Amino acid sequence: MIRVVVVDDEALVRSGFGLILNAADDIEVVGTATGALSVALVRQHRPDVVLLDIRMPDVDGLTVLRELRSLAAPPVVAMLTTFDADEYVLTALESGAAGFLLKDTEPEHLAQLVRTLAAGGVVLSPKASRTLTHGRPHAAPGAVDDEAARVHRLTDRERDVLLLLARGMSNADIGMRLHLSTGTVKDHVSAVLGKLRVAGRVQAALLAQRAGLLDACQERPGVT
Repeated sequence: MIRVVVVDDEALVRSGFGLILNAADDIEVVGTATGALSVALVRQHRPDVVLLDIRMPDVDGLTVLRELRSLAAPPVVAMLTTFDADEYVLTALESGAAGFLLKDTEPEHLAQLVRTLAAGGVVLSPKASRTLTHGRPHAAPGAVDDEAARVHRLTDRERDVLLLLARGMSNADIGMRLHLSTGTVKDHVSAVLGKLRVAGRVQAALLAQRAGLLDACQERPGVT
């Protein structure tokens, strides 16, 4: 059972997400709260996944995210936002969030996105992440070219893994797609993170987006 906490300042959003997710056989919303009560609720219920509103009037989502990330066993956190180009989202991703969901996500997709998060995958909207990363005001000149060069240094198999990782797949899902053991995929992911010089899967996914890997028209056999 995937245990979820929903944090949002709007009662309608909390109840709506709760109804949708509780309808899934393998997901249970164990609590909902506003920002001020969220950390205590997470400590109490120890959920696997927290869906966290990025903009709240009492305590903002970035503050809550920092507190959750400091816990001894932090849950996976995905940010909730109304705007697909919310400038706070990139800060949240760089601060340890595993992705973000738009509040108007189609109900039939919501449960699968939570499963992806619980399995260790990342959840990013390709269109929104492209807007966020390319529109970043403090990006250094030539940074995207440097990132593209790092991607180019990956082996063909490592690029396959990076592409699937950036699409939100867990190690187990990648292994099934590429006919590799989970251990082998884990080794490839570690190599990818090292060569790209990033700290985690979300940063790798964003770099792949900036470098244009996800925009490529042609994909290697076995990856589609």
